[in-house]
Amino acid sequence: MDPIERIDITKDTTFVFLRESQDRGHENHYCHTRDLMVDGGNVLAAAAPLEVSSVQGRHSKLGDAKLTEAGSFDAVFMRKDPPFDIDFFFSTHLLSLIDESKTFVFNRAAGLREATEKLFIMHFPDLIPETIVSSDPVQILGFCDSVGGDIVVKPLDGCGGMGIFRVTQGDLNTHSILETVTEEGKRQIMAQRFIPESRRGDQRLIYLDGKALGTMFRVPRADDLRGNIHVGGTCEAAELGPREHEICERLAPALDELGIYFAGLDIIGDRLTEVNVTSPTGVQEINTLNGVKLEANVIDFVESKCRALAR
Repeated sequence: MDPIERIDITKDTTFVFLRESQDRGHENHYCHTRDLMVDGGNVLAAAAPLEVSSVQGRHSKLGDAKLTEAGSFDAVFMRKDPPFDIDFFFSTHLLSLIDESKTFVFNRAAGLREATEKLFIMHFPDLIPETIVSSDPVQILGFCDSVGGDIVVKPLDGCGGMGIFRVTQGDLNTHSILETVTEEGKRQIMAQRFIPESRRGDQRLIYLDGKALGTMFRVPRADDLRGNIHVGGTCEAAELGPREHEICERLAPALDELGIYFAGLDIIGDRLTEVNVTSPTGVQEINTLNGVKLEANVIDFVESKCRALAR
């Protein structure tokens, strides 16, 4: 995971995974992606024993790091935050060398490379809003006209609401925006029809092993397009309905094939807009809103996978 000393323990999803695992008597070990290495086909990690506590600022206690074979662990969690960069890319290649007949990797490293968070939805065109991926501002303008003159554009490698713009017919900034986000036609971006229900908020749905575990609305500020929490969006309770379960059922076979067991689905209205697999968050917010403990379901699942490998 990323530097544990910098996390907000009231919001971080990885933290509650660690705490739940520790409370059950498991030993947690911690490392950065830079601490991975391969020697003679063996994946090694300079991993340190880790204890966590619920006191911000004193929430982590690390022992001495020791170079250890990854295959000696029961499970390996890949929880490096976006963006998906070259460091992340090479780390997934190293983690792909772990023998998964002995160690459970959550999520599977090869699946993290394949299920890119913006583009994976393109496998399900009937579930998503009208969408185009292009580097050509002229094509994107034509798409905008075809869907009613109101679109949202975003970079394929963005995260946390970074680089998202709403583009409307007649806006004098339109050409400048498209030139900027496409780097004058050299960079592919995604454009989607603007969904008016986004002002009510987008849903962050927590997906686990083919099922919807919980959901919430992330409501944007009145002066912002984005509902992402770290840019000022607020969380409101939401209930799972037939559409949410339908989306999960449709995605499940493809995600299962890739070894993507845990994901954060973004839904606006009844349309799927993103499938977040790199380091999905939202568990603590849903817990607070609904009086649940989703991390218990997650650790239950990981334990069951480890028991199956140990047989």
